[in-house]
Amino acid sequence: MTDGKALNRTVLKARPLPPVVDGDKDSKGRLLVVAGSRSVPGATLLTATAGMRAGAGKLCIATVECAAVPLGIAMPEAMVIGLAQAEHGGFAASAVPRLADLAEESDGIIAGPGMEANGIGAPLAQALLQSDARLALDAALLHELEPAATPRSNAPVLLPHAGELASLLELDEEAVERDPIGCGLRAADRYKSIVLVKGVISHVVTPDGDVWTYKGGAPGLGVSGSGDVLAGIVGGLLARGAEPLNALLWSVWLHGEAGARLAKKVGPLGFLARELANEIPALLPA
Repeated sequence: MTDGKALNRTVLKARPLPPVVDGDKDSKGRLLVVAGSRSVPGATLLTATAGMRAGAGKLCIATVECAAVPLGIAMPEAMVIGLAQAEHGGFAASAVPRLADLAEESDGIIAGPGMEANGIGAPLAQALLQSDARLALDAALLHELEPAATPRSNAPVLLPHAGELASLLELDEEAVERDPIGCGLRAADRYKSIVLVKGVISHVVTPDGDVWTYKGGAPGLGVSGSGDVLAGIVGGLLARGAEPLNALLWSVWLHGEAGARLAKKVGPLGFLARELANEIPALLPA
């Protein structure tokens, strides 16, 4: 299959983000970040920081107990809620009802970065999908996501790399690498979702068969934590009220252009994922 429509400024101009408003923190959207585990607590910080840099006004982090206090100190802008964790260091099943309650209080949610694939992914995803919030799912949650029988009023956003997309479709990774767009379209239809097929060249696909392709960015984006930053940008734009497709298109472009800016400042390799978020505000439309 040939590439989709080029994802560039012209496309984004026709899909504006919510206007910048002058108001209190609630007027800029409430973001819930569900992320982290004992072994990967930093993913939560990367995601949350990027969400705020994308313009969200109010931040709640839900993470495992052992990470809550350090994250609260590292991210003083956030309300941080530590929830029960299992022996392996991920969320315990008993955390799901509380996470469902938090979802009902949120405008946008990003869930999955840094989480353990430990069997609670399916019930947690179902609980989040039942809320009215705009929702993006990433990382471990994608390995346990169940196909959707009916569309959701706000289509969820899925953010898989090749391995996670293979898991969503019960394929091997080589099949995804041979036909990333085709596999993305199958996943979009199966999960009634807007899907980002991540890679050196990334593709945004919809259940209706629309495809956009982004070829920008920089080699340095292929680094630990980069995907967590991308997830946070998506979450921040969803919290601000962006339609899911618009939020994803803008996020892919913002993430790539932030990498391109750092490549000019630092070099093509060697910049850190944590540095990407600081480039986002200047790239956002006024």
